[in-house]
Amino acid sequence: MINIDEAVEAIRARDHYSAFAESPSPRVYGEGAAEVGRAAFDALLGTDFAVSTPGAGDRVSPEVSPYGLTLAVAYPRVAADAIDELITGAVAGTHRWRDAGPRHRAEVCVAILEALHARVFELAHAVMHTSGQAFVMAFQAGGTHALDRALEAIAYALAAQEFHPATATWTKPGRKQDLVVEKAFTPVGRGLSLLIGCNTFPTWNSYPGLFASLATGNPVIVKPHPNAVLPLAITVQVCQQVLAENGFDPHLVTLAVERPGDGLAKDLAVHDAVKLIDYTGGNEFGDWLVDNARQAVVFAEQAGVNAVVIDSTDDVDGMINNLAFSLALYSGQMCTTSQNLFIPADGIDTDQGRFSPSDVGLALGRAIDELLGPDEKAVELLGAIVNTQIPTLTERARSYGEVLVESRGLTPPAFDQAVIRTPSLILVDEDSTAYEQECFGPVTFVVSTSSTQTSIHQFIATVTKRGAMTAAIHSTSDEVLAAMREAALDVGVALSENLTGGVYVNQSAAFSDFHGTGANPAANAAYTDLAYVANRFHVVQSRR
Repeated sequence: MINIDEAVEAIRARDHYSAFAESPSPRVYGEGAAEVGRAAFDALLGTDFAVSTPGAGDRVSPEVSPYGLTLAVAYPRVAADAIDELITGAVAGTHRWRDAGPRHRAEVCVAILEALHARVFELAHAVMHTSGQAFVMAFQAGGTHALDRALEAIAYALAAQEFHPATATWTKPGRKQDLVVEKAFTPVGRGLSLLIGCNTFPTWNSYPGLFASLATGNPVIVKPHPNAVLPLAITVQVCQQVLAENGFDPHLVTLAVERPGDGLAKDLAVHDAVKLIDYTGGNEFGDWLVDNARQAVVFAEQAGVNAVVIDSTDDVDGMINNLAFSLALYSGQMCTTSQNLFIPADGIDTDQGRFSPSDVGLALGRAIDELLGPDEKAVELLGAIVNTQIPTLTERARSYGEVLVESRGLTPPAFDQAVIRTPSLILVDEDSTAYEQECFGPVTFVVSTSSTQTSIHQFIATVTKRGAMTAAIHSTSDEVLAAMREAALDVGVALSENLTGGVYVNQSAAFSDFHGTGANPAANAAYTDLAYVANRFHVVQSRR
């Protein structure tokens, strides 16, 4: 059983803490657990998914697995003319949920996480076959790590709501008689919350907002990406079941599925009843939400340009291997993957001599090949390409500079219908404009600069304009490290220094690492801090 107070202590301690085991091994989950989960997933294929959505009319099956598996799961579709009915159903149970109080809401949310964890293998297959993540990554990032992020959000929500006492006695000494007033302070949710899911990380990116809103007293409408519905459909189904079992309206969490091109997110986002919006995705729609959904508080994670400044290293093999893994993981389809490697043109000092920018790029290519191995193994790290535009972008990137490492297409027998690509590395100079904007997917720019000082300057310039979720530095110089720390603070980016082991720049640990800062254009909030939850509720007082 999860102890919510331990989770609250963990967000303050910032040490390692996890409530959900990340290894799918039978030694952890028991013999047969993986097979039962796969069978549960298979049983969903080609069926009408069992979830209750007020106002839904016909059914829609919008998903296509990046691995070629036929999903054909049908969901209740919400059309534009049914939005008012959907919203009426979603907010109907708000008062009872509010009156439950912060701690009981947290306990019910934790019960939801435990019920989701019981279906983690099924959930992992759903994430795999909608996002293109490899199974182990889907189990971890889409399952256990997403649940940890959800628990983190619940812990922050409880801590914020319990910062003030629920009741207090105010006594003002008087000459003849004290003035005594009894006061009550009630956290009240801001209002209806809209969650707009993404394709690449349908659970990991959605769970913080979903559970931060729910735990602070807000009903939530979950609008998945049309290509990644099933993971969030399972999530909503479990939410509704646990809410009902605990005496609450199951429609406090509702699923709103659309056909591609319906534009449901826009219609919902500007509705007067929607007071909170959580969004992960591209800049164009994120900017539209901020500009047009004026009645709501918008938490948006958008595109950015992540960078590594390489100045010197006393462990070049460790640096190269660490970077190779981070670039290959999920074919770079992560908001935290490094895109730009800034390296001085005259090279860097290493424990194996001087390395030019080309030397670093070619060494990375060799390390990636060794890491990936045969095609049937490579897919376990690369996953499948989820966005059909990525191969075109990867091919176009070849024209931007000198191709140091070609992106190869793989066809492992088990996934012969999947589009699988290895990373490419393109050498450009500092005057190129190619690296100044996001090139999502398996493309890395090796940027040759006039000096490390220029590298840091270019890092500042690109992040100021485009934003970033991560940054890294490799240097043996205390002065360079200090300069990069200062730069990262100025532009508001999380910094990793001299990673050569089992910690990677594009991974973040719940309860310890903040995902994003809210201090640059890539994201206006962080997973998860007090600011992420505090604006989702008000404290309303009464006195007598």
